[in-house]
Amino acid sequence: MTPDQIALVQQSFGKVAPIADQAAILFYDRLFVIAPQLKPLFPGEMSEQRKKLMATLAVVVNGLDKLDTILPAASALAQRHVTYGVKPDHYALVGSALLWTLQRGLGAHWTEEMADAWIEAFATLSGFMIGEAYGRTEAAE
Repeated sequence: MTPDQIALVQQSFGKVAPIADQAAILFYDRLFVIAPQLKPLFPGEMSEQRKKLMATLAVVVNGLDKLDTILPAASALAQRHVTYGVKPDHYALVGSALLWTLQRGLGAHWTEEMADAWIEAFATLSGFMIGEAYGRTEAAE
């Protein structure tokens, strides 16, 4: 990622953070519309899960300019996701729901450059996580 892309992701997330719970609701609603098969991976009440999502996103977004500091936690998270039943192809569905949520949450502030920056950030992190959880072959697909 370029420094400009990192700045765009960080600035745009700063605009979403004040509506974190609403954004998380939008995200999971969208995820379960496009991938209803993932709903069973989230048993129980979702309020805690929504908080975890937004807290994790905040750590990742704030650490994009020092990626090496967040990769160990991302590796551990990826390996925990395997135990929950997450498969490599689920990452693309999550990415799609995330972009959709950001576009809705940012409205008129959403730009094509911002979308490209988020796509790059998600591809970087998800590729790393897939590689950590399932091996480098899966990450390359």
